[in-house]
Amino acid sequence: MNGKKVNWFFLTTILLHLLIVVLMVVFRYVFALGIIANFLVSSAMIVVPAFVFLACSGESPVEAAGFHKIRWSTVFMIVLFTFLTMPLTTVINTFSMFFVENAVTEISGQVLELPFVVAFFFMAVVAPVCEEVVYRGIAYQGYKRSGTLLQATLCSAMIFAVGHMNFNQAAYAFVIGVMLVLLVEATGSIWASIIYHVVFNGYSVCVMYLAGDMLETDMTAGLPDGWTYQDSLLYGLGVSMVTAAVMTSFAVCVLIWIARNEGRIRRLQEIWATRHERKGKVITIPLVIALILAFAYMVAEVILYKMIL
Repeated sequence: MNGKKVNWFFLTTILLHLLIVVLMVVFRYVFALGIIANFLVSSAMIVVPAFVFLACSGESPVEAAGFHKIRWSTVFMIVLFTFLTMPLTTVINTFSMFFVENAVTEISGQVLELPFVVAFFFMAVVAPVCEEVVYRGIAYQGYKRSGTLLQATLCSAMIFAVGHMNFNQAAYAFVIGVMLVLLVEATGSIWASIIYHVVFNGYSVCVMYLAGDMLETDMTAGLPDGWTYQDSLLYGLGVSMVTAAVMTSFAVCVLIWIARNEGRIRRLQEIWATRHERKGKVITIPLVIALILAFAYMVAEVILYKMIL
């Protein structure tokens, strides 16, 4: 599957999302999707279209995704890399909260009603595996056939981010998407991005359950009197930025170690070195339409949320 077909797949995913939203609004008095159904539908919306387009191309999902063995020492370093990059995602998440609500916190109440094992399975296993097979496997490999490595990296990260359909998650998902591609290229295997994603989401689920009702509390609690919500965000942002600066530097070193350990340091360097190569188009009309529809939906969601408040 090439970049053009990836863009058609992404447009199909966005249209499916919008269709389901419309159906849920129209039939809101007839039925409502529970949190588990939401998880299943969300995963199906990206997996089914991707596999349909892949089947039409006559390719094997396993080969297209790129399931190759990696060293056990690399696995441990991927886990370390995951934790080292978390402060950076925290900075981006906190910054986005100046403008929009935290999407994960918004659904935390529903998630916490589930047994921990169930929530962990859907959020830290099912979702990461599905998203990695589609975005770092099928989509990224498809973009590589049509564009440069840098174009494929940025485009796969972009559709991964926008596919979340909210500005909060999209902000840090783009950065995560880039880091996941770097891991895939550093190891030559999609197992690397799956491990990262599982650890990242798994940690988030554990924190959610350990924090419990604290997610619903006032963010200014424990801070000096008179501090506002914005003040608390600024304080958190400042602390996170210092931590992120240090940890991200170590993360880069770990990524280089991983690439050397797997004998793929040159492949990692090629992402930037081959940026001027002339290849086919990766940005086509279906992708532009999908992005316009997705951004229109996200803007409308923000406006409606503010109107309700």
